Amino acid sequence: MATKDLLNDLKPIQVNTRVDLVESQIREYLDKKGLRAGDTLPTEMELSEALAVSRNVLREGLSRLRMLGLIESKKKRGMTLTSPDILGSFERVLNPQLMDNATLQNLFELRLVLESGLADLLFLRKTEADIKELEAIVKREKPAATDVFRVNSEISFHGKLYEMTGNETLKRFQIMLLPVFDYVIKNENRSIRSNITHADLVEILKSGTKEEFVLAMREHLRPHYEYLKP
Repeated sequence: MATKDLLNDLKPIQVNTRVDLVESQIREYLDKKGLRAGDTLPTEMELSEALAVSRNVLREGLSRLRMLGLIESKKKRGMTLTSPDILGSFERVLNPQLMDNATLQNLFELRLVLESGLADLLFLRKTEADIKELEAIVKREKPAATDVFRVNSEISFHGKLYEMTGNETLKRFQIMLLPVFDYVIKNENRSIRSNITHADLVEILKSGTKEEFVLAMREHLRPHYEYLKP
């Protein structure tokens, strides 16, 4: 019965519908003309005539580009190209309840790779105020904390490191990766301990070298890499 209802309610998807072709052709046009953010596009009437499609079909194709953040409409200027928000769509769908363990592990591994490579930006942009804030975070940490407290502590410390990079994309990405912290706590092997604590990392940021920090961060993250071994 359910299958019959679906057949009545849904139609088979056609490959390369007119809307698909409209979207594809406009993308090719943008590349061919070398248009950049802020440049004006032809009007809807001009595009529909050039593509030989109805305005409705054209608008549906354009709506896809708007959803991706590639174009926008402005008064008196018409449609213009925009600098796309590359993380916007990712933010909207990044819900841990909708992710399986394989996806969460992939995000976890991505987080490890990112944090292993923060040293250059941290040593380039760190300030005394940043160090003091990290010291305050470490001071609030408790050796025998509950899982919730440990998650919050991890988020506070590592989130501050991302903030210190001064890179807006990295900071947004870290916020999106927050669901990963719960995954880590639930799946970590507590029998494996690192020789480097948050306090050690702060001390190296304060008076050590970039190279020392790289090695220390790798050791700090070692228990997580050990968990990933087959």
